[in-house]
Amino acid sequence: MFKQAVKLASPAVAISLLGCNGHYSILDPAGPNAQKVMWLWWGMFIVASIVLLGVCAVWWYAMKKPHKDYTAKEVRGLTNRLVIVGGIGLPVVCIAALLGFGIPAGHSMLPWPNEQTIKINVHAKQWLWEVSYPAHRIQLQDKVILPAGIPVDIQVTSEDVIHSFWVPRLGGKIDAIPGRTNVLRLQGDKPGVYGGQCAEYCGFAHAKMKFEVTVLPEQEFTQWLAAQQREK
Repeated sequence: MFKQAVKLASPAVAISLLGCNGHYSILDPAGPNAQKVMWLWWGMFIVASIVLLGVCAVWWYAMKKPHKDYTAKEVRGLTNRLVIVGGIGLPVVCIAALLGFGIPAGHSMLPWPNEQTIKINVHAKQWLWEVSYPAHRIQLQDKVILPAGIPVDIQVTSEDVIHSFWVPRLGGKIDAIPGRTNVLRLQGDKPGVYGGQCAEYCGFAHAKMKFEVTVLPEQEFTQWLAAQQREK
């Protein structure tokens, strides 16, 4: 019986694991910020699974326990304990733990003054991404080039509606809001090509509002900058 259950479960497990890597997977990080997001996700998943199993265990126990007539006082006492432990204590502990890990992770994705970083402007519009390197007068479309191992500040703006700049394997997401500049820090440690996507519904072509982020070794990135400037 156990072997049959394993055989039936194996395809489902294999299909589930397909989502753990790929072009847009937060579970396959390629930079320090994305790695913090991944560990935060796993922590939330594990705690949620434990809570779910606990609730199921209590439900099973309640179903199997022999019937007993409780007095009004016993019912009030049991209800109070459930409210205090399950309705107040558990959420407070979980939220405090989430904030304890989530706030430092979020701070690492913010720009900090007096730090030498590369600044890239990303301007969103329906339905494309205009990318510029202000210090080098380079213009790109739907493509971002980053150096490996170096933090980069992405300054995000919007021309029309709210969009959201997101590269799952390199970090968190940030909204592109008309009339406002939001800044997200990205860092890719592994050279390669990573998928980016608008993560805020912005119109009928929202699904096609994609871009690519290419992370180059630092020397190749310097050569790319020089080659782009020679072409002008």
